[in-house]
Order: sequence, then C-alpha cells, then structure tokens
Amino acid sequence: MKTTLAVCLLMLGGCTVGPDFHAPAAPVTQNYTRSASPAFSTADHALPQWWKQFGSDALNRLVDDALRNSPTLAQARARLTQAREDYQAQAGATYYPAIDASLSGSRQKVDPAAFGVPVPSPGPFTLYDASVSVSYSLDIFGGDRRALEALRAQVDYQAFELDAARLSIAGNVVSTAIRRASLQARITLTQGMVDVQTQQLSIMEARMAAGGVSRFDVRGQRTLLEQTRASVPALLAQRDAADHRLAILLGVEPSRADFDALTFDTLRVPDDVPLTLPSTLARERPDIRASEALLHQASANVGVATADLYPKFSLSAGVGSQRTSIHDMLDKLNVWNIGLNLSQPLFRGGELRARKRSAEAAYDAAASAYRETVLDALQQVADTLSALQDDADAQRARDIAANEAQANLDTTHARFAAGGVSRFDLLDTQRQALQTQLDRTLAHASRLSDTAALFQALGGIESETVTSRASARR
Repeated sequence: MKTTLAVCLLMLGGCTVGPDFHAPAAPVTQNYTRSASPAFSTADHALPQWWKQFGSDALNRLVDDALRNSPTLAQARARLTQAREDYQAQAGATYYPAIDASLSGSRQKVDPAAFGVPVPSPGPFTLYDASVSVSYSLDIFGGDRRALEALRAQVDYQAFELDAARLSIAGNVVSTAIRRASLQARITLTQGMVDVQTQQLSIMEARMAAGGVSRFDVRGQRTLLEQTRASVPALLAQRDAADHRLAILLGVEPSRADFDALTFDTLRVPDDVPLTLPSTLARERPDIRASEALLHQASANVGVATADLYPKFSLSAGVGSQRTSIHDMLDKLNVWNIGLNLSQPLFRGGELRARKRSAEAAYDAAASAYRETVLDALQQVADTLSALQDDADAQRARDIAANEAQANLDTTHARFAAGGVSRFDLLDTQRQALQTQLDRTLAHASRLSDTAALFQALGGIESETVTSRASARR
C-alpha cells in the first residue's frame, strides 16, 4: 500500500521532458515589396470568400460546387478523420488503464509422482479460468504525453492541409474560369476578324478582276486572312481544355463540361483588394499554419526521444477464479496479483541518444522549412502586387487604344454613309477596332488572373475545421 501511494505521488509530481513548443515569431516587416503599395487598403483579416469580389454569380456557383464535390477535398477530409482517430486511440491508451477480461477452459492431467508426491495419479479433469487484468503505464517523464502532443499536432496539420486544399481548389477554379471566359471572348473577336477579312478579300478579288489591284495584294490579303483563321482552332482547343479542367475541379466527368453561362463581360476587377500585414499572413495562411503544425510535431518528438532515456513505470493487477467446475466460477475469487514494473535502459550502444539527436535535427529542419514557407508566401504576394501594378498600366493603355479605335470606327461609319470612304476602308477600320478589343481582352484577363492570385496568396478561406481543432485540444 505504501509502495502504491509512493508511486502515485511520483506520478502526480512527474515532469514532461523535452522542449515546450512556442509558435515562431511573425515577420516584423510592414511591407511586401521595397516600396509601399498605396493603391491597396489594409485589413485585419483576409477575405474568406474573395471570389465573390469578381461580381459573377456563375463564378460563385462554380466555386461552391467545387468546394462541395472536389475529390481532392474528399481525400483531405478522409486524412483529417484518420488523424483524429489516431489521436483518439492514443489518448485512450495514455489517459486510461487497459482492462481485459478472459475466460478459458482446458482439459488437464497431473501426475503427482513427477513432483515427488507418492499418491495415486488422479484422472483427467477440466480447469476453468476466468480473470480480469488491469495495466497502466505511469507517464512519469511525459513521454506518452509528448507522443500524444505530436499526434495532436498531426491533427492540426491535416486540418490546415484541408484548408490549404480548399484555398487551392477555389483559386484553381477562379483562374481556370477566367481563362475559359477570356478564351471564349477571344474566339468571338477572332471569328469577327475572320469575317471582316473575308469580306475584304472578296472586295480585293473583285478589284483584281477589274484590274484595280495586283495579284500580289490579293495574296497578301489572303495570307492575313488564313493566319487569323489558323489561330481559331488553337483557341478552341485551349477553351475545351479549360472546360475539362473545370469539370475535374468540380468533381464531374469532362463530358459533362458546360460552362457557357460564364461570360467574360460579367467578370469585373474588384475596386479594392485589401492587404493584410505580413504578420497576419503568417497567422492565417493555411500552408504556413500547416508548416507550423509540423514544427510543433517535431518539437514533441524531441520530448518523446528524451523521455526514452529515463525509467518507465507501469502498474498491473489481476483477479480471477480457477475452478474445475464451471458452476463454481462465481463462488469465490481465488487468484489475484498486483505488481509494479520498472524498466531502465542501461546499454543500447548509443541508440537512444542518437535518436534524441536525430529528433533535434528533425526539429531544426522543420524550423527551416517553416521559415522557407513564410518567405515563399511573402514572395507570392510581392510578385502579384508587382504584376498588378504592371497590369493596371497595360490595361489603361489598352483601354485608350480601344476607345480611340472605336471613335475612329464611328467616324469612318459616318464618312462611309456620306460616301467619303470605301467599304474596304470601313472594314479595315473594323478590323483594327476588333484587334484593339482583343488586346484589351488579354490585358483585362491578365489583371483578373493576377487579382485572383493575390487573393489566393493572402490565404483567405473559410475553414471547415475550427470547431474540430478546438475539440481535439480539449
């Protein structure tokens, strides 16, 4: 009794060896690029449903469908469930004793003469054995608790991986949808240019027949037409590939791809993309949080390896009944045991200390990986900020060119109606206007894509797992 009490007191006063994990310090810089970004406002948190800023109901439906049905997210959810169950299994083994019941019967024959007892040998008999055993490992130095801490960090890692997968799926859907819509717009404009150039070719062929232009000029016009016409199949192939990619992201077969409801003119560049500080980025971006969870796991593993250097204690007890008649099994308990086990490593050829050094090196590697993840995230934001500045300049220039081309087309229409210019000249002005619209479409698509990339780089996404992680910690 005194021994048991002493062991319990030792258990209550037990320590947890190894380092206690502390989250790494957030970046102290206030800017993503060398110069500040005055065109962007600041925010305390990244927008969780940032794709709604593009103002397209069709795009919103695509993202919602993908977040519900993506096979990638189904895999991530299954891995999270697996990690939670692994944690629950280890928690049960760590916090509670193992209690097992057994019932057996065996047919035996004992020869007393073999034990030096000169009595007649009894006949065979049946021995019934019913018992309950209890065992419990005393986590004096916290090795089991550190192992449980590592599994809890693995649950957090899988939860953040799910959030990162959701962010990636949303980003891929938005970028692919923008590409698909811009390709369809380019196809329409290019086909319009083909129509205009076809009419121009007909006019030049009529002029050549009348001796007004040379065959050389006609061939040049035909070359221009065929070059424009040749670009259409490539655009169609790219649009179909975008359709197929969107279908896979939404968890459906490519044969069911039908995204004509998504039109380019319904997509608008958000008026503002609020930036979070780099310190907020490190606290909110899922891939950074996942890397932090791996760092936490590596820290806990150092504690596990350290605890392996110290003694291990366990308690065991059992009670049961052994009878030759099954009807007498519950009359009285005639077998019991209680024990305290101590195991102390004495010589392992340097194995345990080498494992501790290995765990410490793994922690250093995880710390460097975390730092690299943060730097990569900062670079992604910085790159998209720079790209957006260039996109804005390019689109302004394309807008001016397109407006000037449209004004020139309006003037040419008026002159054509008054007989001041030929139909060929009018068609050529239409071709120039279509070309500037095509250039503006490319510039607008680039700005939309880079804006989506910035939203994604900032890490805004609604988490499925906040409640689950809180429950796991309890």
